[in-house]
Amino acid sequence: MAKRLPSEWEKQSALMVVFPTSQLDWQHSLAQIQASYVAFINAIITYQPCFVLCDDTLHVSSFFTKNKNLFFIDIQTNDTWIRDFGGIDFYENGSKKTYNFTFNAWGDKFMSNKDDAVTKQLFKRGILHGTLINESFVLEGGSIDSNGEGVILSTQKCLFNSNRNKHLTQTQITQKITSFFDAKKLIMLANGGLYGDDTDAHVDTLARFLDKETIAYVKCYDKNDAHFDDLEAMEQELSQTGFKLFPLPLPHAKFYNNHRLPATYLNFVFINDALIVPTYDDVHDASVLASLQLFFSQRVVIGIDAQIFIREHGSLHCSCMNIYEDNIL
Repeated sequence: MAKRLPSEWEKQSALMVVFPTSQLDWQHSLAQIQASYVAFINAIITYQPCFVLCDDTLHVSSFFTKNKNLFFIDIQTNDTWIRDFGGIDFYENGSKKTYNFTFNAWGDKFMSNKDDAVTKQLFKRGILHGTLINESFVLEGGSIDSNGEGVILSTQKCLFNSNRNKHLTQTQITQKITSFFDAKKLIMLANGGLYGDDTDAHVDTLARFLDKETIAYVKCYDKNDAHFDDLEAMEQELSQTGFKLFPLPLPHAKFYNNHRLPATYLNFVFINDALIVPTYDDVHDASVLASLQLFFSQRVVIGIDAQIFIREHGSLHCSCMNIYEDNIL
């Protein structure tokens, strides 16, 4: 195939994050989320470069004692969830190109004008380079996952939601996604979703490829949990895909201001030679880290406390975007 959406375990040149400072949504927990981002970024830069986007580079750089692999970029954003407004890299005949899809804050739920302009600015300023392809189609990075060999995993609740591309039919949306990446197969889950999730069931909260043959997914073991039936139905769907399955438990219910938060271990992050996994001070944390370390014998599995991240309804994977190598053989 000419075009290919890479898997997230492929070689990266850097990872991008947006460091929270003046964004209104983080003012309730600013000191705590900044400390959480420092821990996350310090884990990243042990293994590869990290581009830190922020609106005050001098102030943000003062949070770090290590400078190796750290690059601070002065830019304005509405939010910090760059997985969904960052450019999506793909390969065409072995050369990297980048899609700049339209971002409308998960169906015009929030302001998104600054976020939607970020990728164009990064290319215009030469921070990112190569071929940028601007698309009016609304698509967020957290809504798709790839095994690197032409299979893309997503959810109907997100991609078919009328708040994204309402002028298109479900068939047209499927055809567009397939065409964008020359996909051999598009798995569209009908079931699954977490309370407190603003994204309309992004797949990166529910099911992810661990390798080209294995899908990890969130499994609810508590029949009294409100998620049980929906996640069990999702598990049944996944069992029909032909892929090996790797269950990860749903964390026990977490709350902030009396609202349930979308805690999930599926929001892990691949970086070069390591896997960063969100933890939640939960009884399942240790077993999840241990099981993933057994699966990834050639990677270091790192747990990062994500309890503050989920106060704004996202976690580690939502907070970053991969930049892949320019060319592959």
